[in-house]
Amino acid sequence: MSENMESKNESNGKTFELSEKVTVEKVSYKNRYGITVAADMYLSKDMDKSKQYPALVIGTPYGGVKEQGAGIYAQNMAERGFVAIAFDESYNGECGGEPRHISSPDIFVEDFSAGVDFLGTRPFVDRTRIGAIGICGSGGFAITAAQVDLRLKAVATVSMYDMSRVMRKGWEDSMTDEQRAQIFVQLGEQRWKDFKNGNPEVSIGFPKEPVDAIPEGLDPISSEFFEYYGMKRGHHPNSIGAFTATSSMSFMNFPLLNYIDTISPRPILFIIGENAHSRYFSEDAYEMAAEPKELYIVPGARHIDLYDRTDMIPFDKLESFFKENLA
Repeated sequence: MSENMESKNESNGKTFELSEKVTVEKVSYKNRYGITVAADMYLSKDMDKSKQYPALVIGTPYGGVKEQGAGIYAQNMAERGFVAIAFDESYNGECGGEPRHISSPDIFVEDFSAGVDFLGTRPFVDRTRIGAIGICGSGGFAITAAQVDLRLKAVATVSMYDMSRVMRKGWEDSMTDEQRAQIFVQLGEQRWKDFKNGNPEVSIGFPKEPVDAIPEGLDPISSEFFEYYGMKRGHHPNSIGAFTATSSMSFMNFPLLNYIDTISPRPILFIIGENAHSRYFSEDAYEMAAEPKELYIVPGARHIDLYDRTDMIPFDKLESFFKENLA
């Protein structure tokens, strides 16, 4: 288990209020690498466990934990009749895995399939009706999992980030070959340092305690993420917003979404904010995907607004999408 396990608040350890309509159970299970995945399972209090229900595996924003946005989605979908789990990514949050704070595209994709393993063996889950929701970076991981895991019958992404594209090509594909080559040199040097020190270096993350203002000098995208992770809005001690410095090597060598068209005829729903800095990831993925597919734009929303703004998150759309496609 990870360090710094103190709760955000004394009531529930989450960044949001728990609904009186659901119950939450801490669960854990192993992925195929033997890493213990920690998750919160949300169930409607009206659920009859002698029956079977559709289920959803819900991933966190990149660097986030289950007590933040993923939990909000799981809770709301449970209210609407789904069995829903929000999980931490391996090596992070309450999951197992050493060293801490590794980011791995292969293993983060596997964590979605491990969630399907768990849900599909619950007696109250209909294993033929399991879908996935991926938020931010986990949107790319959910799609990549669905490319090979046919047990995922429908996928929705929200404010999707293609993390392999960002790390390989830079923001808006602006990285030059020369810049990339220099990054590889730096990463090689970092590996020697990590080997000598016996532990990998973790990049600088968000403050351990929430602050009241965004630091001066941050670019607009960094400022937006700081607003959520570094301030009271979404701060959680397990969500440090940082990974080991050499984690980017795997992403540069592991392109996500390469086979997105093969998910068809299973449907994909892409949800983006009208004003999201990240919307081009979903727009490009939508063009690459085969039918059935849908691009749903939330008026006025930024990238982070779809993490926690329940007045903006289109839960009715998600409910209708999954009820239709997990029928």
